[in-house]
Amino acid sequence: MKEGTALDTELTKQKLQKIRQRVIETIGNNMDLYGVTMSVGHMYGHMYFCDEPVTLDEMGEAMGMSKTSMSTGMRTLMDLKMVNKVWGKGSRKDLYVVEPDWHQTFVDYFSVRWRKSLEMNLNALRKSLNELGALKREAEAAGDAEWIAVLEQDERKLLEAVNYYKWLDRLIDTFESGDIYKLVPKEEG
Repeated sequence: MKEGTALDTELTKQKLQKIRQRVIETIGNNMDLYGVTMSVGHMYGHMYFCDEPVTLDEMGEAMGMSKTSMSTGMRTLMDLKMVNKVWGKGSRKDLYVVEPDWHQTFVDYFSVRWRKSLEMNLNALRKSLNELGALKREAEAAGDAEWIAVLEQDERKLLEAVNYYKWLDRLIDTFESGDIYKLVPKEEG
């Protein structure tokens, strides 16, 4: 091998590492969107560029993090369905790989979060509407037109919020069914 070629190969490796590091840093900086720390985002970014499954020890060494921190981070990424545990022939240690489909990661994460929020908010709205209805019946029985108008205005606002959450429920359905990709197709590489 020529000396110039080895130098070019080393320079190319350095450039590649710089490119990867930029992406890893960006992923880490944006992971707050998923409610996780920057270090967990960096861990995901490092794993994204791994061609083979990795162990906690390998990731800890690559990132300079303790096995405990790596384990906690990996558990977080697995809970988010961004990383999967895989079996490796001849390996006694757990192996992990990144979920390669970022679309599915987005859908899994946000569908669960949105649905949880949606159900909590709809329950609060429905309870409030029931209580508002009782107040309205009392105001009607008392013939208090001014108070009835206030209650009806609040009722309209709450019903608008209920309609929003019904729409959000249908939107989540389109993500979970994959129908969203009929409306907004995935980009083809």
